[in-house]
Amino acid sequence: MTQTPQLSVVVPVFNEQDNVAPLVQEITAALRGVTDFEIVYVDDRSRDGTLAALEALKAGVPELRVLQHVTQSGQSTAVRNGVKAARGAWIATLDGDGQNDPADIPKLLAKRAESAAEFKLFAGWRVNRQDSGSKRWASKWANAIRSRMLRDDTPDTGCGIKLFERAAFLELPYFDHMHRYLPALMQRAGYKTVSVPVNHRPRGTGVSKYNNLNRALVGISDLRGVAWLIRRGKLTQIVER
Repeated sequence: MTQTPQLSVVVPVFNEQDNVAPLVQEITAALRGVTDFEIVYVDDRSRDGTLAALEALKAGVPELRVLQHVTQSGQSTAVRNGVKAARGAWIATLDGDGQNDPADIPKLLAKRAESAAEFKLFAGWRVNRQDSGSKRWASKWANAIRSRMLRDDTPDTGCGIKLFERAAFLELPYFDHMHRYLPALMQRAGYKTVSVPVNHRPRGTGVSKYNNLNRALVGISDLRGVAWLIRRGKLTQIVER
């Protein structure tokens, strides 16, 4: 691609070889003719054929760029590195397992078009989750606790599909798992956020890389840290004289 895209779609992946091609096809189908875009895949040092599948797609998909971590670093780092490498002023993120529907990206773009400039994050809200009962229960419990502690007015921070301004994102403090707290972090930075109902689908192939216990143990520590950041944050307006 030679011109600067208006939108960069960032997709972090780890061991998703069979989900790569269908998702790339869906992204291009959803966005060609809608906006100028690029697709930035960040491979978190997959151990299967994910990287080879991505490389094979590049010849037929000029919008596709592929980055690879030298060492496995996690989803938040993959998202951040993808955003740093992105050329678009706005970023859309998707999980690499195919459960997010790329057809929802135009819906988020339309919501941005009708919103005031201070809205910098449009977060997907999975109103009909297609996960196991235990996973839905754990997510509901975690969202309730997070909402009570952070008061971020966001029903679903775990949804992978989001649209946000690149410059605003890069202002945020970086830490592992930060992608789960973007509404609270954006609000801490003085921006407004809104949740938008989106589609959610069963995983096509492969297995989830997380379990409920791991999420809970990590989440307790993260919540305390984000709550501390919010308490210690200080915003002030400046005027150039």
